[in-house]
Amino acid sequence: MLVFQPEAIYCTCIGYLDFHTSANYQIQAPPYEDLKADSARINQTRYATEIDLHLDFYPAFKRVNDGHCGVYNYCYDGLVYVTYLPLALVFLTDKNGYQNVYIAPEAFSIASAEFKDEIEFWQNALPDHLRGQLNTYCLSGARVYLIDGEEPALKTGGYQAFGTRQNAFFASYQRGANDWSYLMGNFAAMAHPLVDSVELTVQRVNYDSNDTFTMPYRSRFGSSSKNFTDLVSYRENNCRVAQNTTNGVDLYGPDALSQYETIPNPIAHFQQQPGTNPLDARKQRVNVILDAVPLSDIELPRELQPSLAPLNKSYGVAHFYMLSGSSTGVLALGSFSAANFTKFGSCLLDGLTSLKELGAKNLIVDATNNGGGYICIAHVRTPRLGDYGLDTTLRTGPLANLLVEKISQGVDPQKLSLYNPLQWRNAAHVTFPANSEWLNPQNINGQECQPFDWQPPNDTLFEPHNVVIISNGRRASSCSLFSFSFALDLGVRTVVVGGKQDVTQHHCGTVGGQSTDFSTIDTEVKTLKLKITPLHHLTCALGDNCTFTLLMRLSSSSLTNSVQGITWRLGYGIHRRDQPGEWQDHTADFNFPLTKEM
Repeated sequence: MLVFQPEAIYCTCIGYLDFHTSANYQIQAPPYEDLKADSARINQTRYATEIDLHLDFYPAFKRVNDGHCGVYNYCYDGLVYVTYLPLALVFLTDKNGYQNVYIAPEAFSIASAEFKDEIEFWQNALPDHLRGQLNTYCLSGARVYLIDGEEPALKTGGYQAFGTRQNAFFASYQRGANDWSYLMGNFAAMAHPLVDSVELTVQRVNYDSNDTFTMPYRSRFGSSSKNFTDLVSYRENNCRVAQNTTNGVDLYGPDALSQYETIPNPIAHFQQQPGTNPLDARKQRVNVILDAVPLSDIELPRELQPSLAPLNKSYGVAHFYMLSGSSTGVLALGSFSAANFTKFGSCLLDGLTSLKELGAKNLIVDATNNGGGYICIAHVRTPRLGDYGLDTTLRTGPLANLLVEKISQGVDPQKLSLYNPLQWRNAAHVTFPANSEWLNPQNINGQECQPFDWQPPNDTLFEPHNVVIISNGRRASSCSLFSFSFALDLGVRTVVVGGKQDVTQHHCGTVGGQSTDFSTIDTEVKTLKLKITPLHHLTCALGDNCTFTLLMRLSSSSLTNSVQGITWRLGYGIHRRDQPGEWQDHTADFNFPLTKEM
């Protein structure tokens, strides 16, 4: 591991937390994290190395249990390296109802296909009596008794309730933009190369005795990372300073809109969604969870993929199936994001209509590992693609009010700013007047999606009592908004596949409201031509226009290439409209055990 040792490392102030709508609420809800108190502590702490600073920041933001509120550094978090084991785990229930941890039956086929160059290394790492037997007939399917000498502990990332979070520890699948993906799980795919190996005690298939062995992790160099030969080139190429993608842009600058579409969104690497057009995402608004491990591109084995052919109305992350000899249709919905917003919405409507025309009376929506996306696509409301949303609020701090004041002076003629009142409606569904200073502590209804670019059907497609939403519980953001509103408002049933029987299984995680990031807020400041004042907590870097202070600054005053996720709008409940959606019950109606045969 590379260890950086500048003279001293301190954290700069974190003024952008005043934009984070969930921060104040989490302080009121122990045991959630008090980010402002943590930030004050970190500000006063001297760190020996840069990684020490980052590893103080990283878990502090994770403990908030808000998947939009993460601190990610391109030096360390999944961009340069992701660390893998060839032994993905699953949590299975046997025929007698007993539940245990197993090495996934498909583990060897995944490893041999995805890590061809590493298989020999892992085979040779096994003890003599197991050497070369890392295969389906030896370790794949074995029961795991101990991990590092202890009963399997679910050490995994936090942005959701425990019943949901535990499922992230294990292998699973996701419908991606181009194909089905295999997710290794937090045990077999780790964001940080801080652990060299793991000791496992297992009982192999058809064996009575146990085997204990050590399996080393292997780190894969990221496809977007830049090669390096020493410490200096590593820092210069990957993380030394803020890049042109780290900060925002003035959308009224020369050729700014066309550049905005081509400059990669700095937070996109950490979003658990397929890529979207930056301007489309800004206009349509998104709500997406973040994770240090990037979205998986490991192909799901063909034998684990659906045996039925999808309908020709399928598109990207949305695939439709008609179950043979039944009146049940299936929508596999891996995300609420796609390359084209309008085409995505139209195809969802066309696919549901096609299922109905084929005789489907029942609908199963498989939203396994759906990390969110377009808010207005999540306003899908069976029986039709209609208009729906949670009440939300924004933070109304001094800088936010200054942005609105600038708009009232006519600096946003093309309505490019997220703070333009013409972008929003009040709780009575009425658009705010132009140039109004609308940021008062009031609810802003989420119904700014109409009119859609597609025509909803006149008749009901599927009655709510004939609809079931299933997943492994590991989904959040717009997908949580979707299932949260369906379950509470329409009575649609929810099912979690897998998970411990004695742990409450939640059908969704973080609801949020609308997520954004540091660079987007910085774009607001630059687009609305705010000047430098102490109120703004601004600083200048790399000859760029002045920008908000980034998370970490070295004593040499260079800024790190970091990103910060922000819950910009906070979504409230369906029945409890005075309380954030996160605080309300997400218990699944059914917990469906996962078996080895399945």
